[in-house]
Amino acid sequence: MATFPGFDAPAASTEAPLEMLAACHIRIKSQCKTLQRLSRHLPRHGSDTQAQQAAHNILRYFDTAAVHHHEDEEDDLFPVLLEIAQDDDVAILKELTEKLRAEHREMEAHWQALRKPLMVIAQGQPATLSPHRVDQFIQAYHQHIALEEAELLPMAQRLLTKTDLDKIGQAMRKRRGITQVG
Repeated sequence: MATFPGFDAPAASTEAPLEMLAACHIRIKSQCKTLQRLSRHLPRHGSDTQAQQAAHNILRYFDTAAVHHHEDEEDDLFPVLLEIAQDDDVAILKELTEKLRAEHREMEAHWQALRKPLMVIAQGQPATLSPHRVDQFIQAYHQHIALEEAELLPMAQRLLTKTDLDKIGQAMRKRRGITQVG
């Protein structure tokens, strides 16, 4: 993960939007680990209480926080970056943001395939998770995060001004219904 001086990534907030996006990557990876453990747990233990709770937490995360994360990037970060980019950065950012948007759609499709059995598990009913689908979903997210942390976030850190970051943070707060900062 890219480090941003002065911030502990998991606790980052909308006041530091790039740090918050990086912190979200940590939480995504954590939820992916839980999903992987759940897929291994189900054949032996079924939709027991632990499986139900894990499925509920995974559903809550990927139905809300992950959606907000993609919106933060597509609706707020990408447009600002494309607006302020100059020279070689314009072509690089255009190609990068198009690729990241396409990856978002791919991950969303993988999520929809996993969502239905997770809902069944969360309700305590018998269901299985396809190890192949779980691996596809996790691999897609890991590759996507690696690209964002290697290219997007460092470029954003280099190009964005405090005013740009404040604008992005304000949009992130509005999306989440946060009325006060700090």
